[in-house]
Amino acid sequence: MDIEPASCFLAILNVDIELGISFVILAVLLLLSAMVSGSEVAFFSLGPTEKEELKTGKSKSAETTIALINDPKELLATILIANNFINVGIVILSSYVFGQIYPEDYGIPWVRTLIEVAGITFIILLIGEVIPKVYANRNPLKLSLFMSKPIYSIGRIPPISWMKLGLVRGTDFINKAAKKRSLDVSTDDLENALELTREENDTEDDHRILEGIVKFGNTDVRQIMRSRLDVTAIEENASYKELMDVILDAGFSRIPVYKENFDDVIGIVYIKDLLPHLNEAEDFNWQSLLRTPFFVPENKKIDDLLKEFQDMKMHMAVVVDEYGGASGIVTLEDVLEEIVGDITDEFDDDDLVYTKVDDSTYVFEGKTPLVDLYKVLDIDGKNFEEAKGESDSIAGFIIEQAGKILKNNEYIIFNHYKFVVESSDKRRVKMVKVIVLNDVESK
Repeated sequence: MDIEPASCFLAILNVDIELGISFVILAVLLLLSAMVSGSEVAFFSLGPTEKEELKTGKSKSAETTIALINDPKELLATILIANNFINVGIVILSSYVFGQIYPEDYGIPWVRTLIEVAGITFIILLIGEVIPKVYANRNPLKLSLFMSKPIYSIGRIPPISWMKLGLVRGTDFINKAAKKRSLDVSTDDLENALELTREENDTEDDHRILEGIVKFGNTDVRQIMRSRLDVTAIEENASYKELMDVILDAGFSRIPVYKENFDDVIGIVYIKDLLPHLNEAEDFNWQSLLRTPFFVPENKKIDDLLKEFQDMKMHMAVVVDEYGGASGIVTLEDVLEEIVGDITDEFDDDDLVYTKVDDSTYVFEGKTPLVDLYKVLDIDGKNFEEAKGESDSIAGFIIEQAGKILKNNEYIIFNHYKFVVESSDKRRVKMVKVIVLNDVESK
């Protein structure tokens, strides 16, 4: 018997068996890569509805899924480490299989290398990335439940658990270092960037909202508050009938209550608290329904005020000056209007804000806030803000610039705007005409 042919046959058989086993292992690794890669999209694509369904579910898989998504950093670290381990295995095994099919001493070396790199990359991307992620995007809940226990178990197997811990801590360290080195961007820089990135298809409303967000953190409460002269309030000793008359006449849902004068606000009466007592007698003790007022200083930034409104679940605050006297009130609606623009309801009267005489002439009430003037004239108001001093209304600005209370028909010119007093008395400027000047008139 010739031994050499038998030895060759066994060698070929061994190679074929090894190649076959390698193909099987490669297929399993590709399947694992697809499942792990798809789980990344599945877990992070869960919406509020799916999360609520998981919370109400009683299965172990649902509980494990909730635990995983509640710690997204560890979840992502586990998925990335596991996926990289698998992909490295795929690359090594694929190189071995390719070497058996396409030996190094066969053909042109650079062509062989190109085919090997392109082929392995295509297989990993198609089977291990694209297909599973498309499926996961369409079936996030199903795949999350299926992969929750395997991902949970993988995350607790050394060395993956050690690497995961190191990756999470390293990421936290980098984030802290990056925050320390972060650049402070001024509001002016943001406004300039907003103008540069403005596109033709952007609507005026969209642009106005973005500008409102940029300026939001630099706006003081006193710039948007309602002056005490315009606040509807009631004295604490008023009868129940007088209170109801004030409520019906004003149409507001909250009324400040003061003791002797508005500088001493002692509470806020909520109209909804009065609804169960509509048929009470005139001597009804409505003061027992007062709620504790919320006081804020004039110079508080409205972004901080919005956060406090949210935390305290309140809609109104009494604005006080440096001496503790009440300057006016500010509401949640006033704050939101700085972003989204005017919010009008059935009790708002737009005709009282201003009158447009022609394209260059407007008539305002003296108490109109400067921020409203900017909106009407469509200007940023930087020059006004720099020169206004402590004033926040048109009348206050005129008095600040003139150094006195101007009489009727007296005026000041500031930049390209002429402010003519239409009506005033010894105490305040009531009506102001604002004329937009051209370059010649303003000199």
